[in-house]
Amino acid sequence: MMTMTHPLISRLSTDCGWPHLTSLAAVAAFVQAPGVHCLFVPGNPEKNLESSDAAVILPELHKAFQDRFDCAVVDESIDSAVQDVVGVSKTPLLIFYREGAQIGTIPKVRAWDDYLARVSHILSHGPEGETEGGPE
Repeated sequence: MMTMTHPLISRLSTDCGWPHLTSLAAVAAFVQAPGVHCLFVPGNPEKNLESSDAAVILPELHKAFQDRFDCAVVDESIDSAVQDVVGVSKTPLLIFYREGAQIGTIPKVRAWDDYLARVSHILSHGPEGETEGGPE
């Protein structure tokens, strides 16, 4: 059941080819795969105008970080369940995972420089906050 109604959110699956996740099982399978993953929880685009802004920003972030993470869109029908699991209720919401472990969240729309700093920090730290590898 696809409930994404805003064209800017829908294009993430149609134009960018990102998975559109409609069940918690699909979310779990996506985030447990090897690598770093970003779930986009847009929320209701009719109630939250920032949802469509985030849908434009995320592909640009993905490009800026040279595909260091892959992305998927969480369907509105399960977004509150996903938010409950991560403990963040604000949307739009970006949730980052590394091999099934949540490594960071970015709620609401931010300034571009704030996104760059936050994503850099998230990607350079493991799930328990330890720094991985060397400098970026």
